[in-house]
Amino acid sequence: MLTLILGGARSGKSGVAESLARDASSPVTYVATGVVGDDEDFAARVATHRARRPAEWATIECGAQLVDALGRAPGTVLVDSLGTWLAGQRDFAVDADALCDALEAHNGDAIVVSDEVGLGVHPETEVGRAFRDALGRLNQAVAARADAVWLVVAGCVVVVKGEG
Repeated sequence: MLTLILGGARSGKSGVAESLARDASSPVTYVATGVVGDDEDFAARVATHRARRPAEWATIECGAQLVDALGRAPGTVLVDSLGTWLAGQRDFAVDADALCDALEAHNGDAIVVSDEVGLGVHPETEVGRAFRDALGRLNQAVAARADAVWLVVAGCVVVVKGEG
């Protein structure tokens, strides 16, 4: 089963995804798309995510190599997040079909977290608008092939597609 979990910044989407993964009947592999660099705020956010994950979950820190990581990840995968993955790609260019194919081919459930940036403030910069548009298209591609799509608002789940 492929579940896409969308939400804004600090909406609780990662926590919802982690709760769903905890209920999985197979081992969980957390696929982290972010790479911690010199950004102290991002490093603190990653540390918070790491601290609340169960110790028995495997972790793959894939950075830009998400599609390849999905081929190596056993059991249930929790991908967090598409926005971070997209931001690490040159000109925000990704092969959405290859990602969706890898998610569907995965031998186990896939839970994918992504930012829903289209509901927020209109970006002031051209690069901000390009990111928003690219992530919107990527989210649509994954949602079209997902079995379930959930929107998390203030920690509450709204089922958009499939069952909750």
